Amino acid sequence: MNAPLPEPPALVPMCHIRCEVEALVTLGPAPQGERRFVPLGVGTVDGPELQGSLVPGGVDWQVARADGALEIAAHYVIRTHDGALVEVQSNGLRHGPPEVMARLARGEAVDPSEYFFRTLMRFTTGHPDWLHLNKVMAIARGRREARAVLLDVYRLC
Repeated sequence: MNAPLPEPPALVPMCHIRCEVEALVTLGPAPQGERRFVPLGVGTVDGPELQGSLVPGGVDWQVARADGALEIAAHYVIRTHDGALVEVQSNGLRHGPPEVMARLARGEAVDPSEYFFRTLMRFTTGHPDWLHLNKVMAIARGRREARAVLLDVYRLC
């Protein structure tokens, strides 16, 4: 008989990220699916544990898989409210019913409850006031808008 699992790890609200995005660029079909990227622009970071802005120049690399799922690998930098630079690596998945994903691709407003959009986030910095972020794992629930991505970020305890 299997022992019951212990309580799951807690999630602590960390911040909300809003990132303006540019037009999708496709590299075409690749062995694992369509390879593409989305240039990331300006954005805001606001929350109880992290505040600041996004440094323009990040990129969201994607693979549109044959099964309809979108693999996401975003890489960008946050400038904190006190000037520290924090690297963010965010890897996740977005998927849903084909008709919902088609609406998202057309830039239509889609309720985030209609599709799955989650990422695992890791942070890297050398700033002495923010070194604790180097030991943080966070998950984010995402929402895609026509010209923006919104992430609700929770620190995993």
